[in-house]
Amino acid sequence: MRDIDYGYIHLKLKEVMKEQHISINKLACRAEMQRTQLKAYMNNEVQRIDLAVMARLCYVLECDLNDLLEYVKD
Repeated sequence: MRDIDYGYIHLKLKEVMKEQHISINKLACRAEMQRTQLKAYMNNEVQRIDLAVMARLCYVLECDLNDLLEYVKD
């Protein structure tokens, strides 16, 4: 049986933060998240995405989910 590479999901949080000139401290405070959790999202180090967290990020950053997530085929 051949392994299939399904691609991966890229979190574009760091890019959106840079575009909006918002610091990790300010976003953590506004989204009511711990900095360590936010850093994991920024660095694409999460295995399971929490939809409640994504909703808070979209609300605070005034963006859509499409702005934060990208499917990358390999």
